[in-house]
Amino acid sequence: MKSISVLTLAVLLFSMLITVPVAKAETDLGLTVDAAILIDADSGKILYEQNADTSLGIASMTKMMTEYLLLDAINAGTVTWEQEYRVTDYTYKMSQNRALSNVPLRADGTYTIRELYEAMAIYSANAATVAIAETIAGTETEFLKLMNAKAEELGLEGYKFVNSTGLNNTDLFGMHPSGTGAEDENVMSAKSTAKLAYHLLKDHPEVLETSKIAKKTFREGTSDAINMENWNFMLPELVYAYEGVDGLKTGTTTFAGHCFTGTAERNGTRLIAVVMKAVDANGVGSYKARFDATAKLFDYGFGQFTKQELLPANYAFDEQKTVKVTKGKADDVAIATKEPISFMIKTSDKDLYKPVLDLSKKELEAAVEQGTVVGKATLERSEGTDYGFIDGEELTVDVVTTASVERASGISLFFQGIGKFFSNLWGSVTGLFS
Repeated sequence: MKSISVLTLAVLLFSMLITVPVAKAETDLGLTVDAAILIDADSGKILYEQNADTSLGIASMTKMMTEYLLLDAINAGTVTWEQEYRVTDYTYKMSQNRALSNVPLRADGTYTIRELYEAMAIYSANAATVAIAETIAGTETEFLKLMNAKAEELGLEGYKFVNSTGLNNTDLFGMHPSGTGAEDENVMSAKSTAKLAYHLLKDHPEVLETSKIAKKTFREGTSDAINMENWNFMLPELVYAYEGVDGLKTGTTTFAGHCFTGTAERNGTRLIAVVMKAVDANGVGSYKARFDATAKLFDYGFGQFTKQELLPANYAFDEQKTVKVTKGKADDVAIATKEPISFMIKTSDKDLYKPVLDLSKKELEAAVEQGTVVGKATLERSEGTDYGFIDGEELTVDVVTTASVERASGISLFFQGIGKFFSNLWGSVTGLFS
């Protein structure tokens, strides 16, 4: 009886152990996506990533690059908003395919660049996108060269552009750009997609003035009027509204699945989220799945992260408070950080970051000016994962002298020289006898 009781107790304990749910990792957000990333749009600090370096289909998120190049051209004056585009056979034929996202264009029509841009940014209109590419570069084939050049300039990795729209080349009626395959499609990693969005917002923040438009009529007041509803259903007026969302670009193809690069701002903090090939709990891709995944990322970012000063200005390192000065009225000079280092972290992680000094100048010759750079300071995380910054660089600040040191007079330098001579001589003698 006693042995049976012990056995029964053991079984009960074991059953309790196997039914206790296993705690998930701190950053396991339960995203059912092939890849995801969340960054702070101000500093580029990566707050979360999941399979972010794998190249995947990006579909119409490609249009962020086309927007970038158009806004570059507008700023350079090589293209104007009121410039008119005359429809080509290619763009006419594509625009008539309403199975794709399009505003129909007239075969003999002309359209302003502003009209085409709004159709692209709000409604993801594909023929309008090709029209913009042709306006900028003459042909879509030549436009690809500009896309690749900009990608290299931005330091994007794992990308391949085969057209300006993000469609599969099979949808281009055999008129796909020269040098690309008939079944090719654009690919990029989530990290590079976020980097593209990050630089687009830095260089052209005005893109949000258009991307935030929930509904607009193309060619309003004409017989060609078409109602355009933004595919970004997280905008305030639409079905999956999320507070603060004002951009940026959705993407959907069979190959890429349901993708989204979203951005939202709350209380002065702007985040950028990318989700790729989002599916629901049953493994089925949908618009809702991508917006649900994006909402989880935004909830995580806005709910758990704040911008904090981790290293103040005028911080002096205990192990190196001064650097040596030669030929000066003082033998050393104090050093400290010139500026603070601040970025978004979890409040609970603040004490995990420790300052690190990289001293490039260990000795200075007088005269020394206040503010002379002697090294750099950065922060290292003592435990856990730090995802770094979207541009792949460490956030550093200059370490500088906090005072000036005048050069010693001629007489002082003479006696310094004598003192140094006898000091070196004594060192040689004691070294010989030891």
